[in-house]
Amino acid sequence: MPAIAAGALRDHAEFYWHLGDFRLIRGIDEDLEQLAKRNGQKPSLEDYEYWAWQDFLENQIEPFGNLPVYLGIGNHETTAPKTRAEYIAQFADWLEKPNLQQQRLKDDPKDHRLKTYYHWVEDGIDFINLDNATTDQFDEEQLKWFKGVASRDMQDTAIRSVVAGMHEALPDSISENHSMAATFRGTESGREAYGELLKLQNEGHKNVYVLASHSHYFMDGAFNTEYWRNHGGVLPGWIVGTAGAVRYPLAPAYKDANAAETNVYGYLLATVNPPGKPEGTIAFEFRKLTEATPETVTRFGQEFVKECFDRNSDAK
Repeated sequence: MPAIAAGALRDHAEFYWHLGDFRLIRGIDEDLEQLAKRNGQKPSLEDYEYWAWQDFLENQIEPFGNLPVYLGIGNHETTAPKTRAEYIAQFADWLEKPNLQQQRLKDDPKDHRLKTYYHWVEDGIDFINLDNATTDQFDEEQLKWFKGVASRDMQDTAIRSVVAGMHEALPDSISENHSMAATFRGTESGREAYGELLKLQNEGHKNVYVLASHSHYFMDGAFNTEYWRNHGGVLPGWIVGTAGAVRYPLAPAYKDANAAETNVYGYLLATVNPPGKPEGTIAFEFRKLTEATPETVTRFGQEFVKECFDRNSDAK
């Protein structure tokens, strides 16, 4: 993440959007073990669980400096002993950014509750952060909220584009084996959300883009599947789970994607209104990290960084 932060700053990004899984939680992360080892220490699991999120803020978010960071909840943020309620308490400052609070109250002046889902409008683009970190999501309350946001976007001529970000990919994607399709509730509610996004694209004539991170690889064209080709259309979709977690084998149908790659680290850079494209268009480019990235080599040592690149993978 410090290397991603350095890249985002070099790219003059307007903000960084993290779509979940800040720490492993069910076990001690290798980077924390490495830092402790270099200091002659060995953390206990109890100590790790207590400090994991604070460490995330200090060592993964602080490197972004003054660059705004938006946080989305992932399934590891609800892995015991962590809970959604503790997540809201720990990251309240990020969920209550002034622009997020203003947007929430603009949507509903009586809505004073912090939630794990939210949205903000910037330069004619509605960025919608959804919560599908647990199998009960999207629940009825969140779907109602999302439909309200989509309905207002449909009518608002100032909104040219909508970017929906979430942890797990919506169902019926190429990443079907690791997505909302794992449960009946996830499949049904995810299809409902996809349908709302389709309406924004097909009836509202908005540019619509869908982002996820749960599968630990890079994929462009995640919804180019027979199901969506036969049920309304294929939305532009990316999966980017390449910020440090163990890398996964690509989904069986990965060749149907525009591009797919595993055993890489990196981030997705979005460029709004690229030259020669219609207004509101967003171009996405995957930026890879290398072993020589000084932000990680200096902190962890070249040998450990090489091990992360060579061995941190379930993809053979």
